[in-house]
Amino acid sequence: MKKYFVILILFCCIRSEAQTWELVWSDEFDDVSINTGNWTYDIGGNGWGNSELEYYTNRSDNAIIDTGNLLIIAKSESYLGNNYTSARLKTQGLQSFTYGKIEARMKIPVAQGLWPAFWTLGDNISQVGWPQCGEIDILEHISNATYINGTMHWADSKGVHASAGTATAWKNPSQYHVYSIEWDADSIKWFLDGKKYFGGNITNNINSTEELHLPMFIILNLAVGGGWPGNPNGTTPFRDTMFVDYVRVYELTTGIVSNGGGHIPDHFALSQNYPNPFNPTTTVSFDLPKKSFVSLKVFDVIGREVATIVSKEMSAGSYSRQWNAENIPSGVYFYRLQTGSFTETKKLVLLK
Repeated sequence: MKKYFVILILFCCIRSEAQTWELVWSDEFDDVSINTGNWTYDIGGNGWGNSELEYYTNRSDNAIIDTGNLLIIAKSESYLGNNYTSARLKTQGLQSFTYGKIEARMKIPVAQGLWPAFWTLGDNISQVGWPQCGEIDILEHISNATYINGTMHWADSKGVHASAGTATAWKNPSQYHVYSIEWDADSIKWFLDGKKYFGGNITNNINSTEELHLPMFIILNLAVGGGWPGNPNGTTPFRDTMFVDYVRVYELTTGIVSNGGGHIPDHFALSQNYPNPFNPTTTVSFDLPKKSFVSLKVFDVIGREVATIVSKEMSAGSYSRQWNAENIPSGVYFYRLQTGSFTETKKLVLLK
């Protein structure tokens, strides 16, 4: 009995799972102009549901790249019936994400009536509206408050707006800080400079939170006025600016590693997904004996591509990736791993 126990312990020491955050998308704002492959604009001055006072534009007066930062600039000026202008940039239709770590390093203005925000909305907002699309506020700050807010919004079982969140004390507002969430199938967690200050439970769509498991796009904006921060006054400096050093998105990866420097597989391999059948998430594992460009995609029975799980260069190792098929209909599908000359395809079954 002791002999087998020792063997088991040794095996566990040799092979273990290591989870790391792997960068999958970012904008470092190092170009000479705003990257239109990443960002588009909301434009208008209709209050945006919050009685805001600004007119959002796509002018360089209100959004520009300067010395490695995106600058979102609020100005006091008469413009198309509004007394203020600003900008609201979004990745809608360009970049969207389901789960992962989303963060930005920013320096935000602190003044009466200003409302900087870093947040997400569901890709399906045009079809279902708000709050049914879901919303995650990674950072909101109002006026001269000495705290920031992190909140999630959704529609409950009756379609009524529901939310959960909290505020955390916030010091040195004139300095850059990193604002982030870690989002997975079980929870959304909020961080300020790497320190967690709130977590929301979304396990198994608890409390009708199913919209918080679907793809979302990112928004950066600087609002002026509104029902929450109140209006600017004589103490509010204009122009005032929100500085964004970078926005980054990571996915949580699981690789098989050893305590002796890393387990390297001796051949390419694609494993059967687990669980199978599944609803709505399943895990696909694969082995890379050398650094390779990896394409892992899902196809329907007539060969149409329905999802890309991986499309990038990866180091040698063993990996696991989770696929969320929440917005895919039930049926038989095929997932295919391609790495250079190696190709392997397996079948999976989605049952809802």
